[in-house]
Parts: sequence; structure tokens; C-alpha cells
Amino acid sequence: MKTFVIYDIEEDRVRNKILEACKGYGLEHVQYSAFFGELGHNRREELKLRLKKTLGRKRGKILVFPVCEKDLRLLENICNWQELPEDD
Repeated sequence: MKTFVIYDIEEDRVRNKILEACKGYGLEHVQYSAFFGELGHNRREELKLRLKKTLGRKRGKILVFPVCEKDLRLLENICNWQELPEDD
């Protein structure tokens, strides 16, 4: 199922670990603090546990939510600038 991960984390080190975890699970970087991609139930649960452990007691918020195909078809992309550059 398609999954969004959106986060707001104050500490750079923790935020970078969250970014790397999302990339490691094959999610695409779609905004500065947002990732999107295909994750099955088990992989999504694994990622949630990893993100929760990474955040620990640091200040921040992470949203992990699946999106069904029907709802995804309603997605609208309104953009007035270039896509984010690929990370090397």
C-alpha cells in the first residue's frame, strides 16, 4: 500500500537519521520532510518501530499513514517550482 511519512523534528542528527531510514525503506523524498512510496503492512510496521526508536524522547512528530489507491487518485499536485534534486 502507498504510504506517506511526514515529520517535523528539531534536532538535525535525529532528522537526518529519519531521512536515511525512509530512504532505506525505498521511500521517495517528495518534500523536505516528507516521503512517499510502496510499503506492505509488515514493512510499514518495521519502519514505524524504527522511527519511534530513532526519535526516542527528542522533540518531534512523525506521521506514518497508508493511502488507498482510490484516495490516491484524488491527489492533486500543485507546484510552481522544480522538483527536489536527487540525493547523491
